Amino acid sequence: MLYKDLYKNPIAETAERVNDLLSRMTLPEKLAQLGAQWLILDEHGDHQDRDLEMGSHESKKPIHERLKHGIGQITRPLGTHSVSSAEGVKALNALQDYLVNQTRLGIPALSHEECLVGLMSKDATLYPSSLNFGHTWNPALIEEMASDIGRQVRAVGAHQGLAPVLDVSRDVRWGRTEETLGEDPYHVGLLATAYVKGLQGEKRDVLATLKHYVGHSFSEGARNHAPVHIGFKELNDTFLLPFEMAVKLGNAGSIMPAYHDIDGEPCHSSEYLLTEVLRHRWGFDGLLVADYGGVDLLYSHHGIASDSAGAAALSFNAGLDIELPDDACSTKLELAMERGEFSITKLDEIVTRILTMKFELGLFENPYCELPTEPLHNEESEQLTYQVAAESLVLLKNDGLLPLSNQTKVALLGATADDQLALLGGYSFPVHLILSSEESDARVAATLRETFEQAFDSVCFAKGCNILTERHANAPVFPGDVDLALSQCLDSPIDMDTSGFIEAGGVIQDSEVAVVCVGDLQGFSKQERLEKGLMLIASIYRMYNKGLSIWR
Repeated sequence: MLYKDLYKNPIAETAERVNDLLSRMTLPEKLAQLGAQWLILDEHGDHQDRDLEMGSHESKKPIHERLKHGIGQITRPLGTHSVSSAEGVKALNALQDYLVNQTRLGIPALSHEECLVGLMSKDATLYPSSLNFGHTWNPALIEEMASDIGRQVRAVGAHQGLAPVLDVSRDVRWGRTEETLGEDPYHVGLLATAYVKGLQGEKRDVLATLKHYVGHSFSEGARNHAPVHIGFKELNDTFLLPFEMAVKLGNAGSIMPAYHDIDGEPCHSSEYLLTEVLRHRWGFDGLLVADYGGVDLLYSHHGIASDSAGAAALSFNAGLDIELPDDACSTKLELAMERGEFSITKLDEIVTRILTMKFELGLFENPYCELPTEPLHNEESEQLTYQVAAESLVLLKNDGLLPLSNQTKVALLGATADDQLALLGGYSFPVHLILSSEESDARVAATLRETFEQAFDSVCFAKGCNILTERHANAPVFPGDVDLALSQCLDSPIDMDTSGFIEAGGVIQDSEVAVVCVGDLQGFSKQERLEKGLMLIASIYRMYNKGLSIWR
């Protein structure tokens, strides 16, 4: 078969195809590959903008204007709203059909989804938290689990998953601790590498995304955007090591820089970290994608750029390839070029990497996804979920109390005992629905209370305290997906009322065992919630110090 355009010939060398396509592209078409669009997709092509935007709040051009030159990526087509896998794939295919057949050069988009604790999509498997992965001490199991996650990612047409997290836990106050694999750098690197291998498969036809590069978990005050104060040796030996392992041993296909700065240099603008270390020293050959809103933060938060155009120039000059979740800053690069801050040579270098990855993933030959005919979650997923959860359990001490007889009279206490969301990670789909103001009554997991009431003849429950005064969108239960907080002024929703402790103490008078469920919702300061839980335990113990066994 003869091909008029070399870049459309599937048997031609990738480098030849890339050079041919690059030579045909206009400046707007090249710049379009550096950005993404975050849309509510529709199978009939009636795509809509999301209500919640991460980056610039400037007025946007109509969607067809933003798509006419193509796009680099489409952001979370199924994970953004509640849609079945079949409906979501139809909508994604409709977008790809427009890009392939209605734009001048027909360049398809990469699709990415969150998949830290399983594909973040309706009806996908809900795996335990990453911290549970670390507690299994079982790389083979984590690779098998990640392979199942990869199967589900592929089933919905995604080419990239924004996982795993390689941050090494250092401060338990950090609200994202449950996203980590633990506190030992080698252990984190080993399990993360297993996750990468499982997710990507032998063909690397789905890209794992290592995050948050680097040192994010050691921020000042344990805050999400705060600076990191760290010396080079500790940076290298503790925080860079897991990333190096996952790149060299796992062949990770993508990396995401972190929000913070190290010694005054933001990660999103660090040529040393993004180019010298990754590409020159480690041989990384994948794509560097921005954390959501991370480019704009160089201007709006870090203050090292005079505007969004300058922020984009700093990031892309440093080594960034694609801005996520949208193109708020990458569209300003033409202005940066006019000011001499960004060059066509650098632009061609970046577009070459993006096109190379798209060709290697087979997007030009297979831009569409087959409609799913099997459920995302199956019996194997169920078994793996249980095994990960079971192997992650840690029993610190058993003085002969366990196992409990089903005739044991149990007092079950604590706010997390009757809340299914307390059992789920922040990057699970049900928690994400809160953000989108689509809170659902659907039962996705049995609560501890429900499970105890099934297992024991006598269970007396008392909440003791609430976690939140009110649960709503923008409550701190999902760290990566809220407004950039540049203009927010919100009262803390954390409920510090302890008046229910007395009632909680009363339920144990006729009980033999007190099971106290302390903890919080993902995204909170671990310290303040732990302190409150321990206050509950201490209060109960003081009131009823009669030899009662307390299991917590």
